Amino acid sequence: MNSNFQKTLALSLFVGLCCMLSAPSLVVAQKKRAAKNNNWKPLKDAEFKTYKSTKQAKLHLNIFKPKDWKPGDSRPAIVFFFGGGWTGGNPSQFASHCQHLASKGMVAFAAEYRIKSKHKTTPFECVADGKSAVRFIRQHADELGIDPNRIVAGGGSAGGHVAACTGTVIGFDEPAENKQISSVPNAMALFNPVVDTTETGWKGGPRQLGERCKEISPIHFIRKDLPPTIIFHGTADTTVLIENVERFTEQMKQKGNRCELNSYKDQAHGFFNLSKSKENYDSTIKKLDQFLTSLGYLNPKK
Repeated sequence: MNSNFQKTLALSLFVGLCCMLSAPSLVVAQKKRAAKNNNWKPLKDAEFKTYKSTKQAKLHLNIFKPKDWKPGDSRPAIVFFFGGGWTGGNPSQFASHCQHLASKGMVAFAAEYRIKSKHKTTPFECVADGKSAVRFIRQHADELGIDPNRIVAGGGSAGGHVAACTGTVIGFDEPAENKQISSVPNAMALFNPVVDTTETGWKGGPRQLGERCKEISPIHFIRKDLPPTIIFHGTADTTVLIENVERFTEQMKQKGNRCELNSYKDQAHGFFNLSKSKENYDSTIKKLDQFLTSLGYLNPKK
């Protein structure tokens, strides 16, 4: 065996040994990166499903089911979108709402969607994700034990905007999704929502969205036969002025749509959150129950 061959063989064995030794650490590093990128875990007492895969991350639904839920059920459903200015926030905001409505017989979802701080996205992606969530729930109605014709979209602030867009805005359906399955909810429950993203409404709209600000402005898509809607808003809200939802409510009614505005005197943005005021939380929950009961989504005896 000549010296050159011996050197080549030794080098090959050394390189192979290095690769073997580095492989485990490489796998660990990959797992750490994956965990960091996903950075997600389900809410307490909730099941979960991935409803959408994007280039930024997989998106999940936290699922709260009634205790007596069983396969083959046809329950009414509600999906909530959290607030946070399309930049922050997380699904835990509506965990208590989901638990309450599950105790009343509904299947309730707290949705994850892409946000700027985590995914470097814009409000346009938020709207697309909201539509995807509603479509996924309807598409998997049998598996989820829900009625595809009794799905409510709800949310607060930016999440209220996402919910409102699912019921009003045209477009922003993902190209790969089945358009034969509607992404429009059957009702909407909106908590201090952004309903006008143009210069006549929420002033941050034109700054964030520029010339495209009308494309995801719910008030600019009001027409006949929109989903029945309930809105909760504080009169002292300086983030989203109550005038916005007053205008929205009036225009909805002019088109023959059902739209109920519940205004809360001297209350600021986010007044409905359980973490801020149990009194306001209880009040809004009670009115939401009454609204859902009127639609036949809740049993008045429960």
